[in-house]
Amino acid sequence: QVQLVESGGGLVQPGGSLRLSCTASGTIFSIYAMGWYRQAPGKQRELVATITNGGSTNYEDPVKGRFTISRDNAKNTVYLQMNSLKSEDTAVYYCEPFPPRVGVPWGQGTQVTVSS
Repeated sequence: QVQLVESGGGLVQPGGSLRLSCTASGTIFSIYAMGWYRQAPGKQRELVATITNGGSTNYEDPVKGRFTISRDNAKNTVYLQMNSLKSEDTAVYYCEPFPPRVGVPWGQGTQVTVSS
């Protein structure tokens, strides 16, 4: 069973940057398209960005031009570089296959707080 562990969150001022990492256990990570998702307080979880196993990327409008998703299949890791952060980016961030798979449970997420 694949398990996902997110890290790299924290408190950052508006305009700052963070780099999130998500490491997956299991040897089949490389076949999945992966996504970063986020859930802000009182809101539903939403998709942020996706990357195919071949490296093609897609971004949701609120983060286009500011966030970059990447992956290292040799390390079973997917990254999210977040620049020019805004208060509305505050959320718990999760990685998960895209689309989500029943056999891959959600990780604990990593908290990102953008505040002055």
